[in-house]
Amino acid sequence: MAEETEQLQQLQIVHSRIQAEREAVQAQYQVLQQQLSQLKVQQDQMAAEYNAQREQYAATGAALEALKPQLAATQSKLLQTEKTLVDAQQQSGLLQTQYAEIKTQCDAVLSERAELQTLRQQLQAETVVLRQKLGQKEQEYSHAAALLEAREQNLAELTQRHQLTVTQLESTSAELHAVKQQFGELNTRLAEKELHFAQQLQLLADSKAELKREFETLANEILERKGAQFKELNRESVAGLINPIHEELKGFKNKVETIHQQETEQRVKLRTELENLQTLNKQITDQADKLTKALKGEKKVQGNWGELMLENVLDNSGLRLGVDYEREVHLADEDGRYRPDVVVHLPQQKHLIIDAKTSLNAYTRFVNAEDEMERQLALKEHAAAVKARINELAQKDYARLPGINSPEVVVMFIPIESAYVEALRADETIFQRAIEQKILVATPTTLLTSLNIVRQLWRFEEQNKHTAELANRAERFYTKLNSFLESMQGVGKQLDKARSTYDDAVKLLCTGKGNLIAQASQFRELGVAVSKELPAELVKVAKLELEHGTELLEMGQA
Repeated sequence: MAEETEQLQQLQIVHSRIQAEREAVQAQYQVLQQQLSQLKVQQDQMAAEYNAQREQYAATGAALEALKPQLAATQSKLLQTEKTLVDAQQQSGLLQTQYAEIKTQCDAVLSERAELQTLRQQLQAETVVLRQKLGQKEQEYSHAAALLEAREQNLAELTQRHQLTVTQLESTSAELHAVKQQFGELNTRLAEKELHFAQQLQLLADSKAELKREFETLANEILERKGAQFKELNRESVAGLINPIHEELKGFKNKVETIHQQETEQRVKLRTELENLQTLNKQITDQADKLTKALKGEKKVQGNWGELMLENVLDNSGLRLGVDYEREVHLADEDGRYRPDVVVHLPQQKHLIIDAKTSLNAYTRFVNAEDEMERQLALKEHAAAVKARINELAQKDYARLPGINSPEVVVMFIPIESAYVEALRADETIFQRAIEQKILVATPTTLLTSLNIVRQLWRFEEQNKHTAELANRAERFYTKLNSFLESMQGVGKQLDKARSTYDDAVKLLCTGKGNLIAQASQFRELGVAVSKELPAELVKVAKLELEHGTELLEMGQA
């Protein structure tokens, strides 16, 4: 870009020089035109004066007869003057021809100047566009660097989340078992509490009835013993005796009601907690059942769960559904119909097939098995299931299907990292066998990395397109620059030619033997009347030539 800017500056300098030289040529052209006009006027004046002199010569014929020597000399001068006039006419025609050539050259220079201005405008416009594109590229590079850093951070977070999810999944089973045990214990405790509360209520009711009976018995005994005393006391004394007893009974009643209310509230709280615990236990049980179904014999649910994990990986990769990849594309050939889970579009119209239908039943038994022999048996079955799926995908041969330009590699997606690790631990040949059959086994982490590479490939493809366009523009710019330089060379040659022609015209005008200014000065000495003096500078330049010519003439007469 710096070289293009420097070239543009050089072109502008050259253009400025050409414009200055063109203005100088135009000024010289105007001067020549003025001088040519003056020469025409002087020629007309000389012709008029010549005619006047001939009339004077005809009128003074007698005097000339008397002065024959002088007349002979005068005739000789007239012959020289006529010859000089003929030469001046010839030179005037030559100047007119040269003027036409100079005018044609000036027109060509003006035309080339217009073309150069147009080319300069085009170069300036292309320079502005290139600068804008350079700024856009720098912004895109900054955005891509920030996006790459954010993606790397997301990848690290997703890896941590995946490890945490695996840990939580492993601990969920233990928690579920512990919750079930706690639920059984809480049910037992609830039954015991309900029995205890019923016993306490019965005891409270019995105590209340017994207290009532004792109170009634005590009251009857007091009434019977104190009957005589009560009769003697007034009503205020009776009230003073009964009120303390009434207050004690009221306080006892309040305590009993408070205890009953507290027991009732505790039973309600305990029942609410038990109901919440039952709801939570049911939710955990349902989630565990769903996960168990996804990992066990229900292949449809298992496939949906694997496809869901695959969809999450695709979403996190930054690829766009319907643009960068397609879901469940229906393909068919003469042997049958196929429906791959995902078809990823690659540059140069290629495709990448991803399959997510790997069975994890044996792996589930391996995780849940308590006996070591059962675990080893389930692990062998899991490795066999993975190898069987690899063979099945290899037999499908997606690369030969119409509309698929696959690099002959199919990605087999396993949604659990540890499932693939345990399969490799059971059979180390799985990886090599998959590679030989052109099957690439991928877990969420490796698949996300591969999809990020695909996204980078698309970005490189777009950059290559921009680079090709920039190269084409550079080629067009170089071609136009070459044409401009050739035109500049032509302008230089024409300017040199115009300068040479101008120098020749100046020589004819004021330098050399018999120049026009010297001859015009001789006409004035011969008595030709002039209305305007010749330019002083040109007369001064031609003065030496005029004096030298006069000396030669005198020497010839002598």
